Amino acid sequence: MEIFAVTDPSFREYGQIVEGYDKEELLTFLRSEIEIVQNMAYVPKDERLMRLPIAREISERFYGGMPVALGWVCGHNTKLNCLEYHRDSELNLGSEDFILLLGRRTQMEDDGTFDTARVRAFLVPAGVMVEIYATTLHYAPCQADDHGFRVFAVLPDGSNTEKPEITPVNEEDRLLFARNKWLLAHPDSQEAAAGAFVGLKGTNLDIGKNR
Repeated sequence: MEIFAVTDPSFREYGQIVEGYDKEELLTFLRSEIEIVQNMAYVPKDERLMRLPIAREISERFYGGMPVALGWVCGHNTKLNCLEYHRDSELNLGSEDFILLLGRRTQMEDDGTFDTARVRAFLVPAGVMVEIYATTLHYAPCQADDHGFRVFAVLPDGSNTEKPEITPVNEEDRLLFARNKWLLAHPDSQEAAAGAFVGLKGTNLDIGKNR
């Protein structure tokens, strides 16, 4: 599949580059405190990040005063596996180049399914902060090379933690997989085996096959 740069005009349908923040302390944290694992590791809220001055700045400026959680994801990954969405935008920043596989909620079918042929890939250069819109389907980053990735991630506080106990009353309720996390899994994924809604139709895309 073709991999576009986030500077390509087509990215505007999915997110935007975020300027105006001093990112050095975040990048230093990723490079010095996070070791790239063989598979993947995800921490939705890291208290070391929460103590940095930029945590308050992101909360007050980017999220307009909402409480946020600063976390990270790292490792090695080349597959789509799932797509998710939140009720809010997500911020990402990598200490290495990484690739995002993205879709749009408006492309979902009425039954909550999504054709993976609609997915687009975007390369995010190291040190570039991007906003992923709430209307964008996304999931774990993919590596741009064999080194792997370390990506800073911000969402409203509590996101991606324990799922609230609800009784589904509509189609979307079936997709709720964690707090503020609606998930569409590919049938070949571990998430599907764990009971996630199987909503991805088509190939489980693998950018590793591009090489």
